[in-house]
Amino acid sequence: MSLIELERPRPREKESTPPEPWPLPRKFAAILLGLWLLSGVYIVAADQQAVVTRFGKVVEPRVAPGIHLSLPWPIDRVVKLKAQQLRRLVIGGDVADVLVGRSDPAASQFLTGDQNLIHMRVVVQYSVGVPADYLFRAVDVARAVAAAVEAELAHRVANRGVDAVLTTEKALIQEDVRGAAQKLMDDYGVGVALASVNIESVVPPPEASDAFRDVAGARADSARIVNQALGYANDLIPRARGEAQQLREAAEAYRLRKINQAQGDAARFTQVAAEYAKASDVNGHRLYVEAMEQVLPKIRKLIIDKSGNLDLTIIRRGAGEE
Repeated sequence: MSLIELERPRPREKESTPPEPWPLPRKFAAILLGLWLLSGVYIVAADQQAVVTRFGKVVEPRVAPGIHLSLPWPIDRVVKLKAQQLRRLVIGGDVADVLVGRSDPAASQFLTGDQNLIHMRVVVQYSVGVPADYLFRAVDVARAVAAAVEAELAHRVANRGVDAVLTTEKALIQEDVRGAAQKLMDDYGVGVALASVNIESVVPPPEASDAFRDVAGARADSARIVNQALGYANDLIPRARGEAQQLREAAEAYRLRKINQAQGDAARFTQVAAEYAKASDVNGHRLYVEAMEQVLPKIRKLIIDKSGNLDLTIIRRGAGEE
């Protein structure tokens, strides 16, 4: 290398420039993309269940509690339900409506099998059975449940008399209505689980309430009298049976005693007759003497001598002494 070449100035190297920052629209787009992707993460609480739909079609009908991942919105939609929560509806008017006078009497009227009108208020409790069916198989689930319970209730009441509905068969009606309405809900596929059907109030119409109270009072009196009669019979019959058994046992004892006594007398007479036959003269005289010993001390005696003389003053004096 020559000296000229060494003295030739070298070209200056280009300085490195830092990278240009992202433009604001790109950052905004990245943030939106991240948020959109995070929209697929959802949490189901411990008392909830979720249903996931994809473009309106159910892809996960029952999601358990926990953290889950789905496709971002609006591809997937997540609907959460409190599946274990009991929901309540009233058939025949709520208590608050009755107090303020806003109840509809026709909604609470039912016709019994013996052509009597009664007013009933029934409380129904239900929960979510199948979340997907509960959300998408009926527009108004509460109205569907109320219609099913009311139809089954009317059917059961129409097959019974008013006395049975008012008194003895309320519990049976409740259970029958719950089972039949649950079967009807299952056939409809509404996704409802009926917890209870409780008849809170069943009363006659106001116009006939006095007559119904009189009938109820007469029925109570009749039941009381019947119970008293049954109590008397339950007390008298065992006592009479005991007395009859006692009389039978006494009669049987008397019979056995008489039989044994007669057999003893007969056996003794047989023995005496056998001994008498062995020495009839001696035994006859002895028996005569023994008989006289028993008879003579008990009677008055008048003894006369062999000549036949009788002192009548003795008789008179003896009679006067008496």
